[in-house]
Amino acid sequence: MLTIKVLGSGCANCKKVEAIAHQVVDQMGVQAEIVKVTEYPDIMAYDIMSTPGLVVNEKVVSYGRIPSPAEVTTWIASALETANP
Repeated sequence: MLTIKVLGSGCANCKKVEAIAHQVVDQMGVQAEIVKVTEYPDIMAYDIMSTPGLVVNEKVVSYGRIPSPAEVTTWIASALETANP
């Protein structure tokens, strides 16, 4: 199962990124745990410069912007290939 983390304080952009992640997971029919990381020290552990951030299986794939659903689909597909070679 994938772990997808949305890094951010809960701002509007963070909520958009979370919504896109849920949408893509549903469309792809994959099992994924989507976790919100809202505590500043926890966010800083990922060494990102700005939020919102998106992490797939502990790999930072995006930060400081709202990725498109197509980008998120690509990142999730790539993570699935890495997890199941």
